[in-house]
Amino acid sequence: MDKLELKNMVRNIPDFPTPGVMFRDITTVLKDPKGLVLAVDAIAESLQGIDFDLVLGPESRGFIFGVPLAYKLQKGFVPARKVGKLPAETAKKSYALEYGTAEIEIHRDAISANSKVVIVDDLLATGGTAKAVADLVTELGAKVVAMSFLIELEQLKGRKTLADYENVKSVLVY
Repeated sequence: MDKLELKNMVRNIPDFPTPGVMFRDITTVLKDPKGLVLAVDAIAESLQGIDFDLVLGPESRGFIFGVPLAYKLQKGFVPARKVGKLPAETAKKSYALEYGTAEIEIHRDAISANSKVVIVDDLLATGGTAKAVADLVTELGAKVVAMSFLIELEQLKGRKTLADYENVKSVLVY
């Protein structure tokens, strides 16, 4: 897998959403058939040797990478959604954002006790979303065995938030 080729497909947008921020836009990766394949394959490669049952993807970009990954590796997929979007009984967790708080939830029956779960998302920034869904997985009696992100923004120290978890992987690090 050519990480440099994949990194070159990411569009850099300076001063978005605020001055001084360099936004890493993955829509340029997603629209390119080769880019999408490279991204999903790179995430799959980061999980080589890890035994797991389910892929969990937080809304919405975790869906984009989680579903094709689950398909490729023949695993089940569990969506973590914003509150009010899931129809059956849910477990939910609040977490901090830069500008406030949010809540995320999963169906209580989506993850069985003792399941081994991989969390997949597009971005590791502060780690708040990943930590919230990992806490939900643990509360349901399952184990988070790995997390894999397409992009990590190292300066935001998301790995520190996820320090209690093994196998935190990032394909591209900025």
